[in-house]
Amino acid sequence: MNLLLYITSFISLAFASDVLEYSDSDFASKSAAHDLALVEFFAPWCGHCKKLAPEYERAATVLKDNDPPVPLVKVDCTANTETCGKYGVSGYPTLKVFRNGEVSEDYNGPRDADGIVKYMRTRAGPTSKELKTVEDAEKFISHAEYGVIGFFSSGERELAKTFLKVADALSMEMRFAHTTEQALRDKYSYNDDIVLFQPKKYQSKFEEPVSKYNDDATVHKIKTWVQKKSFGLCPERSQGNAEKFKTPLVVAYYEVDYVKNEKGTNYWRNRIMKVAKKFQDAGKEVFFAISNSKDMSYELGEFGLNDVKGDKPVVAARDRKERKFTMSGEFSIENLEKFVNELLDDKLEPYLKSEPVPSPNDEPVKVAVAKNFDEIVNNEEKDVLIEFYAPWCGHCKSLEPKYKELAEKLKNEPELTIAKMDATANDVPKPYEVSGFPTIYFAPRGNKKNPQKYNGDREVDGFIKFLAKESTNELKGYNRNGKKKKSEL
Repeated sequence: MNLLLYITSFISLAFASDVLEYSDSDFASKSAAHDLALVEFFAPWCGHCKKLAPEYERAATVLKDNDPPVPLVKVDCTANTETCGKYGVSGYPTLKVFRNGEVSEDYNGPRDADGIVKYMRTRAGPTSKELKTVEDAEKFISHAEYGVIGFFSSGERELAKTFLKVADALSMEMRFAHTTEQALRDKYSYNDDIVLFQPKKYQSKFEEPVSKYNDDATVHKIKTWVQKKSFGLCPERSQGNAEKFKTPLVVAYYEVDYVKNEKGTNYWRNRIMKVAKKFQDAGKEVFFAISNSKDMSYELGEFGLNDVKGDKPVVAARDRKERKFTMSGEFSIENLEKFVNELLDDKLEPYLKSEPVPSPNDEPVKVAVAKNFDEIVNNEEKDVLIEFYAPWCGHCKSLEPKYKELAEKLKNEPELTIAKMDATANDVPKPYEVSGFPTIYFAPRGNKKNPQKYNGDREVDGFIKFLAKESTNELKGYNRNGKKKKSEL
């Protein structure tokens, strides 16, 4: 009986959630008890809700230890129609910010854990928390995230005023606090200083856990310093902050989880940091990061690493040209160091997601794939009209016969190519951006770095008029107005 009780308790703890769940019977009373809360109205069958659930859970775990704590709540609208009806919920998931039981605002922020945490922190209090006691400071410093404290002899100092401006600007990215208390300045031996504290979970022998600002007291310089220092040698990279990382960037993907497995996470991170430190000491500019392989699975797919198995990290990189590379072989410090050296020395073969190069490729519409893109689209001797399409796209299917007719009419133009590329099966290179289908660009000869997005008429005559006007040299068969030239007898 005792064993059964132990097992039941263990299972309960294993599946304990930091997300509070309210119902029609208690929502009003319980939500009124919170100064601030985020509420998710969901349906169990909703796919978007299922996708949000692990991110919402992770955010709840972080925010319950915030100062002040910010509870995350959920309400099942299939079982609690009265509450969901009261707040006008018509789609799932719907998120709303509540203050003292009343709706404060609709939540339109990020839907990843980092983004939710940062958004709600800005709603929880001032952009910089005032520290009055040593206990306040210790609590702030012991937090699981980076924090910046300004130690000032007076709040009227210009440095203190500048610091608060920085806190206002970066409150979505960083925790800030300040103090003018003599006891705190004496305790930490800082006076009119700005100091960044690294959370304990990230601390290692490879970098200092505390950094003091030593440059001019301008908003721009302090902001830049905070953003750089808060990354450190090997930061945790997620969907929420991925775009902030510079290249060349080397990322190790594995089961990164500082909530449930800090020791295992740092086991691999310390090995990566050893390599990062070596490159830093050598003065070589290359950036390192770790990412959760499940959260960033879409990114692994971009590198062709969908079927990775095992517990060891897999490593991928992008260089300054945004080319992609993957590290072959099993993870080791030696293998990682070799991979990074070859990346910096441009000795690696880039990874390209590409269909096979078609052969022959002699139809009026030329087929571009990632491996022949330079040959066809970036050919400096040709103007090129390129359509990026998806095989399942209805609009693309409707366009196909018109695009073929266009190519047929222009097949004898020696300085013009009509091309298409399946953007779902091939990497789309920079500077082309494809967010919908079909997307069409005109790439003029001699200026391939600045392709022009086509937003005109998608009928054959519309395409011809555009190409006749924009072609580098006048077309053989059409004048600049798109009128067909008379054939000489």
